[in-house]
Amino acid sequence: MRILLIAGGWSNERDVALSGAKGIARALERLGHDVVRFDPAVEFDALSDLAARCDFAFINLHGAPGEDGLIQALLDVVACPYQGAGPAGSFLALNKVAAKQIFRRLGLRTPDWEFLPTPPAPGWIPKLPFPLFAKSNNGGSSLDMCYARDLRELDTGLKTLFAKGCEVLVETAVPGVEVTCGVLGDEALPPILIRPLCSNEFFDYRSKYEQDGADEICPAPIGPELTAKVMDLALAAHRCLGLKGYSRADFMLKDNTFYLLEVNTLPGMTPTSLIPKAAAAAGLCFEDLIVRLIELGMAPGKGADG
Repeated sequence: MRILLIAGGWSNERDVALSGAKGIARALERLGHDVVRFDPAVEFDALSDLAARCDFAFINLHGAPGEDGLIQALLDVVACPYQGAGPAGSFLALNKVAAKQIFRRLGLRTPDWEFLPTPPAPGWIPKLPFPLFAKSNNGGSSLDMCYARDLRELDTGLKTLFAKGCEVLVETAVPGVEVTCGVLGDEALPPILIRPLCSNEFFDYRSKYEQDGADEICPAPIGPELTAKVMDLALAAHRCLGLKGYSRADFMLKDNTFYLLEVNTLPGMTPTSLIPKAAAAAGLCFEDLIVRLIELGMAPGKGADG
């Protein structure tokens, strides 16, 4: 097939997307596909015309565009199939506040939060007790995330985020261990327990993307009951957002209770990324994973969010 590999873009996660695209391109070429590389930041206006001449699009973008559903919507217009969620599911998952509303409405436990779409008035004090996280409502890879133990640290983090044009989610910091669980097709993958080595507080950007930045143990050593529970929760989160193909849900585990943080619709595909690691534990090498994602994207009736 002629496959359009869409990677790069103009979000602050551009470098992560380009890094992952290298391995994806090699895998696609080894599988015998003709790979056409495309960077929306360079040639966005050519996307629909080029996609119309390809058999499939493999999207490796993080943030917006990509996880916001824009690229998927354009691909749907020209009937070019692609892996992963459609426009609506992508948009809901990327907007953390919107997703958390849906999680809570459907009974999925998620940490308490406050939403700050604009800088608060002078003298503002959060309603939630410290410690807190402040993060971009539409960002990922833990870029510019702030762990705040007091109001001074929170103010510093908010200034950084608002200076970069972010909407801000302020969220209760749940103590415990982080567990992430992927979904592939209609099945959950083995969960992964994460112990950051570069940060004492959370799984930050360095921990995610530097070699030896974290211990990522797969399958997670949490026992069969909790393993089954988190796999069920990952599937429930995937389905309640109307996602297709694959996703990865991130949780904090405290006192045998899982708190759902967010769902990623275009999980990382770098050599240190979590979905390839979980797929390998399920018996799928990287090329097998690519093949499966293409099969799911090409499935009849896959179309936009359906």
